[in-house]
Amino acid sequence: MIRSFAVRLAWREGRAGYRRLGVFMGSISLGVGALVAIHSFRADVERSLSDQARALLGSDVRVSSNRAFPEEFEAALDSMAGAGREIARTTTLASMVLDTRSQGVRLVQVRAVDPGFPFYGDVASEPRGAWEQIQGGPWAVADPAVLVQLDARIGDTLAIGRSRFVLKGTVSGLPTDVGFQTAIGPRVYIARDRLEETGLLVFGSMTRHHANFFMPRQEDRDQLWNDHRQLFREHGLRHTPAAYRAQELSSAVDDLARYLGIIGLAALFLAGIGVASAIYVYVREKVVAVAVLRCLGARQEGLFAAYLLQAATLALAGSLVGVALGIGVQSTLPRALAGVLPLEVATEISWLAALAGVVVGVWVALMFVLGPLLEVRGVPPLRALRHDVEPPGGADPWKVAALALLGATVVGLTVVEAPTPLQGLAFSAGLGGVALVLWGAARTLISATRRFPPRAMSYPVRQGVSNIFRPQNQTVSVTLALGFGAFVLGTVSLVEDSLVREFTLDTGEERSNLLLFDVQTDQLPAVESLVAARASGPAAVTPLVPSRLLEINGRPRDALLELPDGERPARWALRREYRHTYRQALAGSEVLAAGRWWGTPGDEGGLPRVSLEADLAESLRVSVGDRITWDFAGVPVETRVASLRTVDWTRFETNFFVVFEPGSIEEAPQTAVILTRIDGERERAEFQRDIVRAHANISVLDLSRLQEAIDTILGRANRVVRFLGVFSTIAGVLVLIGALATSRYQRMRECALLRTLGAGRAVVLRILTVEYVAIGSLATIAGLVLAVAAAWWIAAVVFEVPFALSPVRIAVVWVLITALTLAVGLLGSRGVLRRSPLAVLRDVAG
Repeated sequence: MIRSFAVRLAWREGRAGYRRLGVFMGSISLGVGALVAIHSFRADVERSLSDQARALLGSDVRVSSNRAFPEEFEAALDSMAGAGREIARTTTLASMVLDTRSQGVRLVQVRAVDPGFPFYGDVASEPRGAWEQIQGGPWAVADPAVLVQLDARIGDTLAIGRSRFVLKGTVSGLPTDVGFQTAIGPRVYIARDRLEETGLLVFGSMTRHHANFFMPRQEDRDQLWNDHRQLFREHGLRHTPAAYRAQELSSAVDDLARYLGIIGLAALFLAGIGVASAIYVYVREKVVAVAVLRCLGARQEGLFAAYLLQAATLALAGSLVGVALGIGVQSTLPRALAGVLPLEVATEISWLAALAGVVVGVWVALMFVLGPLLEVRGVPPLRALRHDVEPPGGADPWKVAALALLGATVVGLTVVEAPTPLQGLAFSAGLGGVALVLWGAARTLISATRRFPPRAMSYPVRQGVSNIFRPQNQTVSVTLALGFGAFVLGTVSLVEDSLVREFTLDTGEERSNLLLFDVQTDQLPAVESLVAARASGPAAVTPLVPSRLLEINGRPRDALLELPDGERPARWALRREYRHTYRQALAGSEVLAAGRWWGTPGDEGGLPRVSLEADLAESLRVSVGDRITWDFAGVPVETRVASLRTVDWTRFETNFFVVFEPGSIEEAPQTAVILTRIDGERERAEFQRDIVRAHANISVLDLSRLQEAIDTILGRANRVVRFLGVFSTIAGVLVLIGALATSRYQRMRECALLRTLGAGRAVVLRILTVEYVAIGSLATIAGLVLAVAAAWWIAAVVFEVPFALSPVRIAVVWVLITALTLAVGLLGSRGVLRRSPLAVLRDVAG
């Protein structure tokens, strides 16, 4: 009986209610749409990675090293090849490439490949067959970007090292290393058996060696690992199965999707606030009708069920629309992330993500409206006759339970959505803090305008300010909605500005703008002479001495690697190849943190002294006074830690993990890097051309090119985050529209009375303008204050860069959202201004 009554009542009441609350359905749709789009895209990436795992690597297994493979592994490769195992070698290094026709020169990746590589994937070349031709002579193919950057044409001759290669065509569909490609540039491919003649494989060159295996059977891949894992560990060789490579990329995308997903959740929670506010006002308007029904015998349970059914239907409809919106947005995300992922992402509808979006959308909406709907249970029948009758006082355990359930929902969903439970809890706390501050700002505004009205101002200003605390005015919900939108956009914008400023290279008149590396010792005099003839200032020459760590305090590296996790130094710090330098003084990017520099003789027992970067010392679990033994090309050198340094890695200087005192490793095999400045883009291009001609092995990095790569990376990352931030802002605008719709009748009545008393349209318009500008400004200012605090924390703690406060960006967000508030408010009130007061009062009276 109750069930039938609730359905009929929900249907009858809902025909008018849905029209008034329908705009909040759009808020729910935006939140659900964001979640469905993100989760569907994550499913697309995981499926694409699973399908293309081997094509991404080009093989079933890859073994990699930053230096030439050790003799033991070379012997193992020869043995496997002799047994019929398919192995293709590739070598990648950075080098200058010169187009002899156009004289274009650029630092690119040179990738030398064996025949048969890649074993998987669809390689497309233009013209057809160009890829296969490079194994037959001094020929090359390149990424299409190379043609643009070098102003090259098919058939041009490329100078690569000491050799010349004819450009046979362009190629696509080959495996790539995203990080290496982003930092260096596009790729030029040649046959590996011609790499030696280029003269690029010199001591200290930035080279990456790969052995790629065709092993379709799992037992063969397991045998490769079991037979050689000790060899891999001893020599720091990286063993990468195709599935592991796909898993690495999948984990990175999964973390990104989770971070973006919690922004989508925030938009959904924002929609929940709007729905709760609307339901609260809606229930208050229905109090008399509910009291009449109670007099006629309706039970509390039936009335509550009817309005709960209305809310659930509204939430379900909004969630279904959100699913459709999310599916549409899903197809745009692969384009937004183009260049970030090394694969093509095929989009398919994820019904699991769609179902989850519907369930989460309905559940969140119901949790937010449950508290306001419980007001129906407390309406006494006498309220139908006496409007001053109040429900019984005291705490309602049902409302307390509803509030607890809402809190558990917010925390639970964010913990599930965030990359880690701790981050989910932190986000929940942050979200609650933001909501609490915005709520407090709204209540403060209402109280302040009530207690301190602007009596000295004109009537439109006084009336507009008074409207802020009008009965049933949605000041609190609008402040929460717009303030949260301002908070998200302001935070993203300020963090972006801090990152851009930090990673914008200083190209002032005294700053270096060219970096030369792989300079051999015997080349230094000639290169310094060439630099001195072109540079506008002195060049900074820094020696690089490669080595590997052997022992710490007499304990071999292999023994340290076997220690338990709580006692073992970080694996990366034990296994990596270091490039040291030696100098007399601290650099401008360094600050002494512990110990002493070698300005005065020490008591190191005759051992060479070193200074370690503080974070590296923590990773190695060493401190001042500890002994570290290094391997310099087979020669062990024992040192003692004399000091620890903090290093500002974001400054473009020659920074190092380990610095030796002068007189300790000068005789070790080494190369050099040179920082210099040459004014004029054309002059820099000519200098790079001349360096390539004179010293083919030396590479030159133009910092303007590096800045382009940095700007591209930051732009792609911020594009996606800003995209989700717009979701929150649009949700806030929809809450504003809904708030105006909810209080439409009160607003119409007041405006009609004002016009009846003689106020013209211009006066009413000014009153509304003051009200909307005041609410929009308050909400935006409160959100931006929180955004400044959040952006400072993210910049300083998460990214560890100085926070840059940009008044211009803050002003832009404030003007944008305030103007949007005013525009939406005036558009929603246009009917009040156009119609006659009598017609408006008749409509309000029913």
